[in-house]
Amino acid sequence: MNSILAVPKAAVAEILPFIKDLRCSIDGEIVMLKQEVRLQMYTKKQGHGVPVRHYNLSGGLTLELSKKTLIMGILNATPDSFSDGGRHNERDAAIEFARHMAAQGADLIDVGGESTFPGITPVTLEEEIRRVVPLIAKLRTELPDMPLSIDTYKPATARAALEAGAHIINDIWGLKQDPEMARVAAEFGCPVIISHNREQRDYRDLVPDVLADLERSIGIALAAGVQRDNIWLDPGIGFAKTYADNLELMARLSELSELGYPVLLGTSRKRFIRETLGLPVDQLVEGTAATVALGIAQGCQIMRVHDVAEMKRTALMMDTMIYGKDGTES
Repeated sequence: MNSILAVPKAAVAEILPFIKDLRCSIDGEIVMLKQEVRLQMYTKKQGHGVPVRHYNLSGGLTLELSKKTLIMGILNATPDSFSDGGRHNERDAAIEFARHMAAQGADLIDVGGESTFPGITPVTLEEEIRRVVPLIAKLRTELPDMPLSIDTYKPATARAALEAGAHIINDIWGLKQDPEMARVAAEFGCPVIISHNREQRDYRDLVPDVLADLERSIGIALAAGVQRDNIWLDPGIGFAKTYADNLELMARLSELSELGYPVLLGTSRKRFIRETLGLPVDQLVEGTAATVALGIAQGCQIMRVHDVAEMKRTALMMDTMIYGKDGTES
């Protein structure tokens, strides 16, 4: 015979509010727990768990990669740049523009002596060195606290630039054009930016292929003696990639961050932005800002840009939304 516990109605009336409150409390804790788990999974997925890295650069400079996105200003010492039309080809003009970018908040300046725009005739080694080495030496005097990178795939240019005062190598061919580049980076103990690039757009599966190519470049660097912390990655947006490839890679940047290396993103004024908006190269600030925001949201830590002030503000807003005003995740 089943026994039934009889509870007086008055007692039920007294304990019902407590039960409801308890259920609401439990439900609320479950919801908060789910939200916290989702947040942790999101931030981990987006690469925000990348550890803080401190770099002691040549000349007594220091650089920190942390929750603050770094802005790398572009300084083209070339007569045929697609973005500035050679306006900074003369040394005095280049120095003045570098000062301008520093005043706008650039954290680093990337100096290049050869245009990488498709169809441009490569310059000789001697001409590239002539363009960049005196400029870098002058910048070290004019902006002694500014870290400088040399944008080149030629080991001899990289060596000359580092000897003149540059601190970082930025190789658009990911150390694959000449194995000597990795040895130069190891010898100087400097950070090296390994960009994705290839001769043909013969991808079987875009993102896995890009990751595999980058891992091969990482292997070249490590085998030459480059320290793991000195390796930065660049997805190579616009290099050996179609319009659709660039969009897909932008949507999946977090997969690069998951490799555990700092990621630099260089989308500034790129053709896929121009083709999307249907605007000339000097009207791509908003489009570039959108790509910068998306990159930061997916864990990219360094932004290589032409428009320093605008991208500095974009990065500050993104960093604040992700980490809070004081840099603490909220």
